[in-house]
Amino acid sequence: MNTNQMTKNFIQKENSWQQVVRGYQNPDLKRSLWQIANSLIPYVILWFLMVFSLRVSYWLTLALAIPAAGFMVRIFIIFHDCGHGSFFKSQRLNDAIGTLTGIITFTPYYNWRHNHAIHHATTGDLDRRGVGDVYTMTVMEYVAASHWKRLSYRVLRNPLVMFTIGPLLVFLIVNRFSFGAAGKRERNSVYWTNLALLVIVILAGFTIGLKDYLLIQLPILAIGTSIGVWLFYVQHQFEGVYWARHDQWDFYLAGYKGSSFYRLPRVLQWFTGNIGFHHIHHLNPRIPNYLLQKCHEENSIFREVKPLTILSSLKSLKFRLWDEDRNMLVGFGSRRKPR
Repeated sequence: MNTNQMTKNFIQKENSWQQVVRGYQNPDLKRSLWQIANSLIPYVILWFLMVFSLRVSYWLTLALAIPAAGFMVRIFIIFHDCGHGSFFKSQRLNDAIGTLTGIITFTPYYNWRHNHAIHHATTGDLDRRGVGDVYTMTVMEYVAASHWKRLSYRVLRNPLVMFTIGPLLVFLIVNRFSFGAAGKRERNSVYWTNLALLVIVILAGFTIGLKDYLLIQLPILAIGTSIGVWLFYVQHQFEGVYWARHDQWDFYLAGYKGSSFYRLPRVLQWFTGNIGFHHIHHLNPRIPNYLLQKCHEENSIFREVKPLTILSSLKSLKFRLWDEDRNMLVGFGSRRKPR
């Protein structure tokens, strides 16, 4: 089925999709508060256990960093929902908790919210790449690029860079700056987040010591950000993903076909805040994370969505470029010469 026919068939169902997902977009205050409690409290406890573990063995500290990083990912999901205004009915409360969890996850709330809104508005649009996404070149763009641009792109898309060094650099360094068309509020959120983090570092230096702080926080960040970037990557870089030029692009197709259903084991699904139901999240980002699974399971229209498993998602590691002739992601070895 070609893109135009797919779009036509989908638009015929659009009203039913909208009605279905709209019914799940009301947050539950008790569930939201409980999620804050069962995410932040264990994270703080683990953090202080890591302080004491330094006196025993650094291997124990690193072992504790794994569940701590899991809770950091879960805290980021709360931050993410607040950015969409879906975690509380009150926008002020969303902004307050979003700002707090942004400090914990080293991410300026308003600046991230701005960029992430662009991501939702442009997912799968080949003519509007580059903001809030994993930048992907087309085959023709890659072939026509200079030697240095191809080299830098290869480095960027190398899994060792993208899922290890890259995430840590983004959250530690890139997030300390505001780029592009961000407004005053977005820029200020960067400055205030940086100031809050500086205060935390100074306080840590006077209490447990700067070295101990780094020995604890860096492993948590390294593991947590790697998990987060992998999740974000596989949500939009998978076999059968939908991308199109702007004149043929459709918002609902981009959400439903351009976002994966990542079926994870129950424990990992809990730590990642149901973000694997990403196809539903993109259809309606106002649905709080704890209602995404319910929306998927209660509506037969989602049964045709083919899920990704951890094993099948590993295929995404080979994807590097978008082939417009074949409408699919391909590796570097599949590139063609321009006609």
